[in-house]
Amino acid sequence: MTIHRLGALRRVLVFAMLALSLSALAQEAPMLTDARKVAGAVPPKLLEVLNAQITKEGHASAVAVCNEKAPQMAKAASEQTGWAIRRVSLRNRNPKAVPDAWELAALEDFDRRAAAGEKPATLEKFEQVENATGKEYRYMKALPVQQICLACHGPSETIAPEVSQRLQTLYPADKATGYAIGQIRGAITIRKPL
Repeated sequence: MTIHRLGALRRVLVFAMLALSLSALAQEAPMLTDARKVAGAVPPKLLEVLNAQITKEGHASAVAVCNEKAPQMAKAASEQTGWAIRRVSLRNRNPKAVPDAWELAALEDFDRRAAAGEKPATLEKFEQVENATGKEYRYMKALPVQQICLACHGPSETIAPEVSQRLQTLYPADKATGYAIGQIRGAITIRKPL
């Protein structure tokens, strides 16, 4: 093969790889947009329900919102959107909120990035991954602690005794206290098969 033909073949291969990359980006953009929309819709609804319960019956009763209603809301949103939705944390309260390997790596990366000065509310991770069942699109967004969270997730000495007792009853292995406003409490994580 001549040098001229090798150069032409190399250009064809480069253009083919570029076309594949652009095609993958074009496919990913709608998935990312949808993932951001779905992940962004769940936390405000949960905060609305939490605020209503706190206003109605106080913080101790609001623990049931996170314990019972949050999983129900995630399940309903999953059924409506086709995305599997859940919350995870490095310091989980609910034993079902333990991150898998991909989520663990993302949460640890979020903590490093926040420590380096990035705003926790902007932290996200997304990618197509291959697993035993095939390809899926995964998305995670950090959930920073807000003022409302401190009544149940703040320093132990600031949590009201009735809230602390309710937490201990529902979550005997609770690791989710000691937070301050703005720290990363966990993340919303969603996934969809491709």
